[in-house]
Amino acid sequence: MRFFSSFLLLGGALALGSLPGCQSRSSDSATAGQPAAGTQASADTLVPASPNDGITAQLIGNHIKVLASDEYQGRKPFTVGEQKATTYLANEFKKLGLQPGPDGSYFQKVPLVEITGTPAPTMQITGGKQPLALNYKTDYMAFTEQEKEKVALQNSPLVFAGYGVVAPEYGWNDYAGLDVKGKTVVVLVNDPGNAGTDTTLFKGKAMTYYGRWMYKYEEAARQGAAGLLIIHDTKPAAYPWSVVQSSYSGAKLRNQTADRGASKCTVEGWITLDAAKKLFSAAGQDYEEAYTAANQKGFKARPLNLQVSTSITNKLRRQESKNVVAVLPGTTRPDEYIIYSAHWDHLGIGAPVAGDSIYNGAADNASGCAALLAIAGAFRQAKEKPGRSIVFLAVTGEEQGLLGSMYYANHPLFPVSKTVADLNMDDLPNTGPMRDLTVIGYGQSELDEYARAAAQEQGRYIQPDQNADKGYFFRSDHFSFAHVGVPSLYASGTADSWTKGRAYMQKMSEEFEAKHYHQPSDEYNAQADYRGMEWDARLLYRVGRKLAGETTFPKWKPGSEFKAIRDKSLARQ
Repeated sequence: MRFFSSFLLLGGALALGSLPGCQSRSSDSATAGQPAAGTQASADTLVPASPNDGITAQLIGNHIKVLASDEYQGRKPFTVGEQKATTYLANEFKKLGLQPGPDGSYFQKVPLVEITGTPAPTMQITGGKQPLALNYKTDYMAFTEQEKEKVALQNSPLVFAGYGVVAPEYGWNDYAGLDVKGKTVVVLVNDPGNAGTDTTLFKGKAMTYYGRWMYKYEEAARQGAAGLLIIHDTKPAAYPWSVVQSSYSGAKLRNQTADRGASKCTVEGWITLDAAKKLFSAAGQDYEEAYTAANQKGFKARPLNLQVSTSITNKLRRQESKNVVAVLPGTTRPDEYIIYSAHWDHLGIGAPVAGDSIYNGAADNASGCAALLAIAGAFRQAKEKPGRSIVFLAVTGEEQGLLGSMYYANHPLFPVSKTVADLNMDDLPNTGPMRDLTVIGYGQSELDEYARAAAQEQGRYIQPDQNADKGYFFRSDHFSFAHVGVPSLYASGTADSWTKGRAYMQKMSEEFEAKHYHQPSDEYNAQADYRGMEWDARLLYRVGRKLAGETTFPKWKPGSEFKAIRDKSLARQ
């Protein structure tokens, strides 16, 4: 996962990514000591000296060199690359003298199922004046999380349910008075505030969790729907239809569940905007009128008086992957935990580009794992040991949809109610020290203030993600912890080079996105400047040390969609 603060990212795995990383409450930059727009630091500006905490650019670079080497074959789950990467991480934790997880192992098994689905060539729509056939890939994409060799919708009634959102804190319920059992729900992409024209709804231009495809499928399943189809619209989705096509075709990994996916909708999928307009026309309804109505408070879901039929044939493969876990026990409050997370996986061996087929993933995310190891070493060598326990967690399957972190969140090795915070590292730029600290999810929790204080210690300023409408907060592993109520921080310097300014970083970011993101050329570079990673790792180390010395828990801010989950969790203690 990669984020930048100054321009839109597309690209299949990023846009839907975890399709598998923030929310700002205002349009200002909420910075501390930010230079005026367009200001560039002098090229001879001195970079402050680093403290002697053991976190160094050289150490981080050395770890990246190993993890992103061709020998590790791109670190894809279920391959030799997984075995090498997880063994390396576990051995490094052992060398530092860190303890294994509570079961005596440095590994947490993560049961996954690989589902290779082949949808029917057409999705049949009946009940209108004329039957309508939607073509696979051109008009619709579909998949299932049910672990069956074949699933089907047969004459399932279609219902339009606006955005498919139940959000009590916003007084919004698209399912109010609606029985969707056995039916297929059609919903709009994004949420009412972001996708509509009224920015007073929800969080305005900042996407909420209710705008994510993941939430929409979860809610439809809770409501008992047989199927859910999201209407794709490029602007509110923030990615073109081609991204949906690439993200939902071929083999996909999912977490195994006790019911083998039976609680999920039978069919989950997308239809194009043009296909949706044809659908509404077949129903004798006007799409634009329905869209306008769905963006008004008090919207009532409506039947389309149509039926849908389609099927998916699946090939299934079940196997275990691994999270890597190590612990530094606390001295005074050892039963309270601060988690540092990073994903170890990448894309493995794929289609050759310029003769290279190994997708090494140096930035994404050998960098985060290298920072994880450096922070672990800093805690281990510090004379003052942390009061709370520190957990170092390298997770699997982020590139397939946050699978390892989601599994941990649902099968925690340490109680969620005793987990103070998650500090996540993913895809750190190798372009040297940064003046900014861009916080993905700014405005969500009190961790903003911890980040601000640590940034000020380094002479830096913080800013919220400048593309909060794209929902990056939901696209890296910190979100899995937020999903179960744990306040999470995902931040790094991305926008303002200490010596070369903002324009330089925009150029470098655009170049990386165009030429290297999820490409074989994302490789270790001995000439790169890893000091920015060092600074970010040190900043997160300082945040963790402060949290470890306290007795209180950071809170979600009022209005956060994760606050109620946390409040319930803490109330059960």
